[in-house]
Amino acid sequence: MSHFELKELLDFPSRYRANLINSCTGYKSCNILASKNKEGITNAAVFNSIIHIGSNPPMLGFILRPTTVPRNTYANIKDTHFFTVNQVHKNIIADTHHTAAKYDATTSEFDKTNLKEEYLDGFAAPYVQGSAIQIGCSYVNEYHIEENDTLLIIGAIEQLYIQDHLIHEDGWVQLDKADTVATIGLDGYALPTLLDRFQYAKPDQATTSILHKD
Repeated sequence: MSHFELKELLDFPSRYRANLINSCTGYKSCNILASKNKEGITNAAVFNSIIHIGSNPPMLGFILRPTTVPRNTYANIKDTHFFTVNQVHKNIIADTHHTAAKYDATTSEFDKTNLKEEYLDGFAAPYVQGSAIQIGCSYVNEYHIEENDTLLIIGAIEQLYIQDHLIHEDGWVQLDKADTVATIGLDGYALPTLLDRFQYAKPDQATTSILHKD
């Protein structure tokens, strides 16, 4: 097994270090954040840092890299206070990856890929057409992370669209049925497979499968 001390990690070429650290922590979620500025120009950008903040009230968050260079997603969110989170499925991974290209604020990634924008129920920000799970969010707050000059952006979930066949009776969403992909590092895309689902864990009680009760 390879062993790296902090000094070795810091001495690696930046791209090698970025690949290593971004991928060693495991699979990450893969979503497209879509937004629009006040001039009506839309933006789509892949993010692998979407995290659950809470369910009551429903909130999510994501990490934004330092704003020392233009960040169109951030500018649009601060401009209009709305954005959408759209899960990526296996058929759009190439177009999804292309949204990481550095286009300026006058160019929409929807115009540079086969991704299509759509508007639902009057929500101010566009959704990605064909995404099995679409979340409409409003900007709530941001927190500066001093250690690396990033931002944690908090969004309130205002709208939620999920294809019916993905939702179990107890509200659990089975993502593999939607061919939802995960990311490995910055440029790898994987298709996870559900192995099992377990009942609520209680002390001194055996772990019991929900899916395989026999």
